[in-house]
Amino acid sequence: MSLRERFTEAMKTAMKAGDAATTSTVRMIIARLKEVDIAARPKGIDKVADDEVMAMLRGMVKSRRESVELYKQGGRAELAAKEEAEIAVIESFLPQSLSGPALDQAIAAAVAEAGAATIKDMGKVMGVLKAKYPGQLDLAAVGPMVKARLGG
Repeated sequence: MSLRERFTEAMKTAMKAGDAATTSTVRMIIARLKEVDIAARPKGIDKVADDEVMAMLRGMVKSRRESVELYKQGGRAELAAKEEAEIAVIESFLPQSLSGPALDQAIAAAVAEAGAATIKDMGKVMGVLKAKYPGQLDLAAVGPMVKARLGG
């Protein structure tokens, strides 16, 4: 099932269950996806690929995490909770992120595959990770780990 079909099915399920929060979030995802599709039309693309949809979803999660921090700083716990609920719904469409030992193994395998020996080879390692684990890694968070492994 494609990602777009998953959005539609999730909306139907949430509406039948009377889950207003999930329905609202999925509608927001679909609306944002339509905006991204419309923005891609001048490039000759009718519908963006799933990898671009994943990037859109990650951007939505990042934006909401920033909002949660601001709401907590401002003493607005109810708004922070709403944003966290939206994050949970959006993340349900993203592949499971690697963490802990699995992440360490992925980095070690990428270093070996790229034949990296020094910090100068960091780009090669990041390229391997990006290709092998699309959507499963926060490359901004993984970068310092790769750098440390390469002795940087």
